[in-house]
Amino acid sequence: MQEEMTRADDCFCASRKLDAVAIEAKFKQDLGFRMLNCGRTDLVKQAVSLLGPDGINTMSEQGMTPLMYACVRGDEAMVQMLLDAGADLNVEVRLLLDAGAKVEGSVEHGEENYSETPLQLAAAVARLFPSLSVFLSGFMIDRNVFRKLLAQPEKEKNDILSLEEILAEGTDLPETAPPPLCASRNSKAKLRALREAMYHSAEHGYVDVTIDIRSIGVPWTLHTWLESLRVAFQQHRRPLIQCLLKEFKTIQEEEYTEELVTQGLPLMFEILKASKNEVISQQLCIIFTHCYGPYPIPKLTEIKRKQTSRLDPHFLNNKEMSDVTFLVEGRPFYAHKVLLFTASPRFKALLSSKPTNDSTCIEIGYVKYPIFQLVMQYLYYGGPESLLIKNNEIMELLSAAKFFQLEALQRHCEIICAKSINTDNCVDIYSHAKFLGVTELSAYCEGYFLKNMMVLIENEAFKQLLYDKNGEGTGQDVLQDLQRTLAIRIQSIHLSSSKGSVV
Repeated sequence: MQEEMTRADDCFCASRKLDAVAIEAKFKQDLGFRMLNCGRTDLVKQAVSLLGPDGINTMSEQGMTPLMYACVRGDEAMVQMLLDAGADLNVEVRLLLDAGAKVEGSVEHGEENYSETPLQLAAAVARLFPSLSVFLSGFMIDRNVFRKLLAQPEKEKNDILSLEEILAEGTDLPETAPPPLCASRNSKAKLRALREAMYHSAEHGYVDVTIDIRSIGVPWTLHTWLESLRVAFQQHRRPLIQCLLKEFKTIQEEEYTEELVTQGLPLMFEILKASKNEVISQQLCIIFTHCYGPYPIPKLTEIKRKQTSRLDPHFLNNKEMSDVTFLVEGRPFYAHKVLLFTASPRFKALLSSKPTNDSTCIEIGYVKYPIFQLVMQYLYYGGPESLLIKNNEIMELLSAAKFFQLEALQRHCEIICAKSINTDNCVDIYSHAKFLGVTELSAYCEGYFLKNMMVLIENEAFKQLLYDKNGEGTGQDVLQDLQRTLAIRIQSIHLSSSKGSVV
């Protein structure tokens, strides 16, 4: 109340300095604005007649037109009435210009400093008018008012693009895009304002307004897409999440910044973890495969390691001249300490644990006899070339190589697994590799998952692996590992100094 009285006193003080004609015009204008601000559309005609020579586009002392006030109030009916009555979308806002603020907007008469229209005012409110952001934020919430301003056709000008053409600039829908036109400063400013509107609406959680702006052709940036997806997820809006996930493919790969790795992947994997909707899961799988890229999964390479000792294969499991005997599944296997002592730390520890004069056998209770024979054959022949490994033996041989700390044999087994991987056996191979702690093979399997995720998400074994339906507590780890592997992949393809150099 005190504020109103002070404002009224200021008004009367200012009026004393005017002549009678000016005072009458001012009071009529004030009355016209009050009539329009009351929200009664039936008073528009009478109110406009009181505003003065500029009529419906008259500016108040605050530099605001009736259309701007209606937008701020979110009065959809009044906005439509004013637009029908000829309110100009391109009237300049001079609210802060007189105070020396630098404001960008539509060019008028080739001036360097140009100001904002009602549409641009709404679009860039947070950047252009920070002191009034609270006062104007209601406009950003009212989608219907925003849509009416966007839908209103602009008056034709000789060298300025229409609003429809401006909005079509940069759209990813070629069938609706106009033919290339001369990009005027005016059109660029308006398109920039709409992009800023999209940014600010996403930044402040007005996801519906963001979607409205996108629907008229304004392209996504990675940031606005991620912020919109975050809000939709927080609000549990499943149809909107589906809509946004479908739109990911429209984001240019040039937009794949560090934000995708640090913010985007954690958010999308969190959605995958929480989602019980098959459509959302499938859409996320498509995105992950797309981000993984068309390049092949990084290959595993053989480890070339020379053995310090080597015996003729004739001595393999030959009792003659053997000085150590292993008991495997109740059967003896004859070997030679000179070869095994330097083969690996594990064999050295096994041999060192027995006294030199002890002739008893060293019992091996955790490896099958055929598998142990393959291990010994690898050692006596000096490499894996002579090995004939059956499909049902490869996983056991990998376990044995890991146990006996034979890195080159282990890697050879990993390469065989990688070459034989398919949608039927990938989960088993991955689970075995994780159990053994074979990180390179695990990473290869994760790459295979990401590259084929759209197919695998229909696989019950894969879904069980992801969501841990048996309650073994591994599902969360798998999702984290997939996220990490995908992050490394995106870094190598899109963010490293040598982009696309994945081998």
